[in-house]
Amino acid sequence: MILIDPPTWPAHGRLWSHVISDSSAEELHAFARQVGLPQRSFEGDHYDVPGERHAELVRAGAVPVGNRELARRLSVSGLRFRKRKGERPLARIVDGLATVGGPHVLDVVGSPHEPVVGAGASVVLIAGPADALVLVQSVARVGWAPPGGKREAGETVRGAAVREVAEETSLRLDPVHLLPVGYERITIAEGQQRSPWTAGDNHIAVFGTWLSERPPVAPRSDDVTTAEWVGHDTAAQRCADQPWWPLVERFRGMR
Repeated sequence: MILIDPPTWPAHGRLWSHVISDSSAEELHAFARQVGLPQRSFEGDHYDVPGERHAELVRAGAVPVGNRELARRLSVSGLRFRKRKGERPLARIVDGLATVGGPHVLDVVGSPHEPVVGAGASVVLIAGPADALVLVQSVARVGWAPPGGKREAGETVRGAAVREVAEETSLRLDPVHLLPVGYERITIAEGQQRSPWTAGDNHIAVFGTWLSERPPVAPRSDDVTTAEWVGHDTAAQRCADQPWWPLVERFRGMR
């Protein structure tokens, strides 16, 4: 069921309502498309709606409830999006990563904070002049992606990121210059996990760094077949349909 609370939340000089589903993210997104809510108003578990549209959305099928009831129904549904202060929900996709190999929920989160301690993998968005980005093709992953991989025992998250970049592109990065961009959180129910994924939350940390030049890139690891500098349009053609792509756009806006 789609629910909407009264427009009592002040921001940007106006009052806002929240729109949720108490059953699935898919239902919420379908309703948002139906009534023309922009993707930028999605906040991980609800859409922000200006108060002047409240009556319109009720006519479209949203059930009006009080603020506390909406919060209770969202909590009971299990759809609440967990985030820290300053973080921005970018996507929530059921079974969003094929490599997990089983049921899960993928949350993509923009974050200014250091990665969650114990993140099992790291990815680095490497940008250069003319809005270029480094992408690689690997044996284990289908298509193109930024360089990155699993953290080894005893490594820090940043250390793993630097090592993976060196192996997949031959670039030597200073871990101090890696800027937190966000993370992917893969949540798996007990009994549904498949190695190397564990039950509960699994995190992939995403960093970014800017280089003043575009040094040559070439894989040193047998796990990677190709490494390239590509322009933003080419990167978008190859990767814009991937769940992590909103983190690339976030990184572009951080410079």
